Amino acid sequence: MAAGAALLTLAAAVAPAASAQAASGQAAAVRPVVGGPQLAGRGVIVNYPARGTRKLPRIPASAYLVADATTGQVLAAKDPHGHFLPASTLKILTADALMPVLNPARTVVTSHMAAVVTPSRVGLIQGHRYRVADLFRALLLISANDAAISLAQAAGSYHHGVAMMNAEARHLQADDTVAVRPNGLNARGQHTSAYDLALFARQALRMPEFLRIERLHVAKFPLYRRAKVNLWNQNSLLGSYPGDIAGKIGWTSQARATYIGWARRGGHTLIVTLMHCTPLTEMVFAAKLLNWGFAMDGKVRPVGQLAAPLPARPAGHPVPARPATAPRVARQVRASGFPAIPVAAGAAALLVVAALVAGIVTVVVRRPPRGGSPPGP
Repeated sequence: MAAGAALLTLAAAVAPAASAQAASGQAAAVRPVVGGPQLAGRGVIVNYPARGTRKLPRIPASAYLVADATTGQVLAAKDPHGHFLPASTLKILTADALMPVLNPARTVVTSHMAAVVTPSRVGLIQGHRYRVADLFRALLLISANDAAISLAQAAGSYHHGVAMMNAEARHLQADDTVAVRPNGLNARGQHTSAYDLALFARQALRMPEFLRIERLHVAKFPLYRRAKVNLWNQNSLLGSYPGDIAGKIGWTSQARATYIGWARRGGHTLIVTLMHCTPLTEMVFAAKLLNWGFAMDGKVRPVGQLAAPLPARPAGHPVPARPATAPRVARQVRASGFPAIPVAAGAAALLVVAALVAGIVTVVVRRPPRGGSPPGP
C-alpha cells in the first residue's frame, strides 16, 4: 500500500512537467466527444421519427439523459456533457469503485472525519466498528455521508479511496468527472455530467449486490450493540413506478436536485439521469422521461451511445492520460479542507508513471470544461 501511495505521489509530481513538454512541442491527439458528435449539443437533443412520434416532456432541469442500458443507445438528452455538481448521485461512482474490491464481511473502525460529517448520516460512532456490507446499505438506501467516508477509508485511506473513484471514472470513460469527496458533498473543482452519471448507472447494473440493496424498502443498521436503526429507501419510485428497480437522489443548495433512475419493462432496461433540477420534482420528471423512453425505445434514432468501459491494459503499456489532472485535483481537495488526493490508483499509477518516465504523453482533448445550461425544456 505504501509503495502504491508513493507511485501515486510521483505520478502527480511529474505530470505538470510532462504536460508542459506536450504543450511545447508534441502534437495533441484530438478525440471526438465521448458518446458521439450529437452529444456535444447544449440544448435538447432528440431524433424524432417521421411518424408515430411522442414529444419529450418539458423537464425543469439543466441537464438530463435517457438511455437503453442494454444497447447503450442514448435516446434523448439535454446538455449531456455539461459540468454540474453531483451531490449524492456521486455515491454511485463510490459504489462502482469500491463494492467490487471491499470484503463485505470486513469491519471498519469509524474515524473522527466520518463521525462528524453532516448532514444525511446514519450516525456512525467514532471508534466503533461497522461491517462493509452494512455501510453500503446505509450509503445506498439513506445516502449516508458518514458511510461514504468510512468506505473510502476502508480502501486503505481516504486518499486512496477517492483516487480509486477517479481511476474508475477514467476506466468508464467518464471524462467529465472529477471526484473530490466520496459522498458527493460540494467541493471546489468537483463535477460530473448527466452523461457520466449514466455510465456510472450502467456499470452499477453489473453488480448483483448493488441491485439487491436497491430493491430493499427498509433494512436494519446495527448502530451499536443491541441498538439497530431502520434504513428506509429514499427512492419513492420503488413500488410506485411500474418496473422501477433502483434510484439515487441527491441534493445540495448549489447542486439543486440530482437523480439517477433505473427501470425495466418488457425486457428493456432504461437509465435516466437529471442534474440541477427543481428540488422535489426530480422523481416526478424522471418518471416522465422513463415513460417517454419506454414508448419511444426502438422508434427514435439514437442521438449517441454510452461508452463501454476501457479494457484492462497490460503492465507497461502506455495509456492516454490528462497529465494536469492529478495536481489540479490535489489543489481542489486541499481547498475543500481535506488532504491532497492522487487521481490514479494501484496499477493505474504504475502505468501513468511508466508512460511519463518514457516521455510518452498523449494529450486527450475533450470538449472544453464548461458550466451547464440553465433549467428549462
